Amino acid sequence: MAGGAGLFKFIKPNNRPQPVDIQSAVGWGVVALTGAVWVVQPFDWVKKTFFEKPEPEN
Repeated sequence: MAGGAGLFKFIKPNNRPQPVDIQSAVGWGVVALTGAVWVVQPFDWVKKTFFEKPEPEN
């Protein structure tokens, strides 16, 4: 395994995330959220929850 250990001297992982990594993660998160909403399509729940006012109780 001596040859394998020498290989890791050239391949050092950079542990700090780069700005492009963060942008990519945010972008894929937006895509995943949009895809999930498109698949589920909870428009009736969104309309009832956020746009319709509840009737006052007497």
